[in-house]
Amino acid sequence: MRTTLTLSDDAFLIARQLAAQDRVSLGKAVSRLARDGAHMRTHAPLEAICKSKYAILRARAEAITPEHVRRLMDEEEI
Repeated sequence: MRTTLTLSDDAFLIARQLAAQDRVSLGKAVSRLARDGAHMRTHAPLEAICKSKYAILRARAEAITPEHVRRLMDEEEI
């Protein structure tokens, strides 16, 4: 479906970065982000979701350390 959207600057930058990273069109990246956001909202209570400038993450009781990030990056082969 073809349509016109007005995005905030930060949302556009996120979508453009995802499109470049996944080598897909901007439209496909926006569609993926919308689907992922809808899935998060319907499968988790809103109070369990923390919103940051760049992503929607579930709230965690633990502190995230550089070692934790490195371990996750190794697991994801990033």
